[in-house]
Amino acid sequence: MAKRILITDDALFMRVTLKNILTQNGYEVVGEASNGSESVQLYKQLKPDLVTMDITMPEMDGISALKEIRASDPSATVVMCTAMGQKNMVVEAIQAGAKDFIVKPFQPDRVLEAVNKALAA
Repeated sequence: MAKRILITDDALFMRVTLKNILTQNGYEVVGEASNGSESVQLYKQLKPDLVTMDITMPEMDGISALKEIRASDPSATVVMCTAMGQKNMVVEAIQAGAKDFIVKPFQPDRVLEAVNKALAA
């Protein structure tokens, strides 16, 4: 059975790019969220195997959403997505329970490596 993934990013282009990389490699994208609060709600409804989470978003940022998801489900698997130069936020995200992070612009090999590694953990 395909692993189910929830994509969270405020940029539609980034969600489409990630969705294409993941679906072409056998993953099922079960939902897309454009901000942290949407992601938290969808996580509770969909119970995906993994969430990709942008760090910088309107309404609720990725780190807050990560903390909220992990509070409701400590076993949640979350991979952060970040632009270059957000090293401090990546460290904070890893400390808050993120399994890995992917840097934008997305490199398909790196996305798959992070997702496979996080799901295998």
